[in-house]
Amino acid sequence: MLRRTIQLTLAVVMAMIAMLGGMLSTAGSAQADECYTWGRTLSEGMSGSDVTQLQIRVAGHAAYGEVIAVDGAFGPATKAAVTRFQQAYGLPADGIAGSQTFSRIYALQDPDCTPVHFTYAELNKCNSDWSGGAVSATTAKANGLRTMWKLEAMRHALGDVPLTVTSGFRSYACNSAVGGASNSRHLYGDAADLTGSPSLCTLAQRARYHGFGGIFGPGYPDHGDHTHVDGRTSRSWSAPNCGV
Repeated sequence: MLRRTIQLTLAVVMAMIAMLGGMLSTAGSAQADECYTWGRTLSEGMSGSDVTQLQIRVAGHAAYGEVIAVDGAFGPATKAAVTRFQQAYGLPADGIAGSQTFSRIYALQDPDCTPVHFTYAELNKCNSDWSGGAVSATTAKANGLRTMWKLEAMRHALGDVPLTVTSGFRSYACNSAVGGASNSRHLYGDAADLTGSPSLCTLAQRARYHGFGGIFGPGYPDHGDHTHVDGRTSRSWSAPNCGV
């Protein structure tokens, strides 16, 4: 009888341990696994595809006028961007991407890797497959994702106010239909036109700190009703009415 009781007790304990382990596993990794999971702590001097994935998500936490390279090499600029990300979300700010940093990123992203406040549909109101632009559909969509993460950083810096995207990716046909410039960055998928609140000037001014090489707003021809931001690597800013 005693032996039977011990066996039953052990069975119950083992079942509880298995159940708890499953719960912990689900709580710690399920959300991340739907998109991307980092398997190591990342710091300056490291490289790899996991660094690239990190850079995509912190590139919006750039210094004034800076565009963070998404090249898979964890250099000083990436470290500084990680530090700003950590500061922005109240984490220990050491520029090293570990479990706390990754957990915060997991909380900020949806299963398709887009940041929680933006969607692919929002950045592409032209067609469903990102085709017909100046780059391949795959590249255009990837550029759209990078743009969304920059906008997420900008949104947070502005006090988590909603940002309204009226135009993102355009095929040549869509670009022509709206009278866009023949070399528009919208054709590359890395541009967004913003309207609404906060003011257009606030948007243009704030965009200077979030990795946008192209910024055009009030005072620039045909930009009186929106602020345009894009991911070009060389700086081209003009929103004269806003001091940009």
